[in-house]
Amino acid sequence: MLLLSRLAESLFWIGRYVERAENTARLLNVNYYAGLEVSGRAREYWTPLLEMTGGEAQLREKYGRLDARSVSSWLAFDRDNPSSIASSLVRARENARGLRDRIPSEMWESVNRSYLNLCFEDGGVLDRDGLFEYCSAARDASQSFFGIAFATLPRDEGWSFLRAGQTLERGDNTLRVLQSRFKDAGAVASQTDPAARSLQDQRWVSTLKGASANEAYRKRVQSGINPMGVTEFLLLDEYFPRSVRYSAENLQDALVQIDRFHPGAHPETLRLSRWLVARLQYSRVGDIVDGRDPSIETLLEDFNRVGAAITAAYFEEE
Repeated sequence: MLLLSRLAESLFWIGRYVERAENTARLLNVNYYAGLEVSGRAREYWTPLLEMTGGEAQLREKYGRLDARSVSSWLAFDRDNPSSIASSLVRARENARGLRDRIPSEMWESVNRSYLNLCFEDGGVLDRDGLFEYCSAARDASQSFFGIAFATLPRDEGWSFLRAGQTLERGDNTLRVLQSRFKDAGAVASQTDPAARSLQDQRWVSTLKGASANEAYRKRVQSGINPMGVTEFLLLDEYFPRSVRYSAENLQDALVQIDRFHPGAHPETLRLSRWLVARLQYSRVGDIVDGRDPSIETLLEDFNRVGAAITAAYFEEE
């Protein structure tokens, strides 16, 4: 049975919002504790994070300062920030509430439990030094939700839209992390003093930890931490589930499954997703980092193009 566009859109955005909450929790947790370790240069950890998630102007207007506490509050519990963990979970719950008769009860209970446990917290979490527990709970809530979906949701069109939203959000997030990391990496790498090199290494380790890739990278790559090695792993590894290539391939697979319910109706969506996968399969990391075709910015545009095509094809039809 074909899914109504409203229901398909809700499942797609549930996938995106729950994944977004997890991604924000990962980045916030890693940056918070990395900033504490280098307190004299902590600002250097927070500015790139805000560039990735947006909202620096709104944060300054509301809090009047940019420091560990204000950024943590903004990204964790502030409902005025549409990308915060709390806002993402609120939106996921709003979409799931309209699908209570269409999704397994365990899925609704999972997202509703996350909402009740995490969306009414405030700065008191920081006062009791509970940010790690909060971010860990958000990460675990996301993994629990998708685990329940994997175990209980029929492999029909709805599952494919949920999966498409999740993988699109994941690939986009990894690209934004790398884009931000390279924005000032050249200046750091060009310095020869040990402090600058140490700071660079810490940043790239934080990048790996933010993707839960530190152990996987060290097992796969034996040459130690270096920007190109980390970037190649997070961009092009075909087996690591949070790499951009893996995300793109799973996004394409979800769209192929959706196309089986609408045979040949939306060829442009499949063309764009296949082009994205081909770029990642045959590109070299050096070319991407050097800004050739495709650059990180081009790949971000490609992900956004696929997302726009999904919306136009399946959610805006009369």
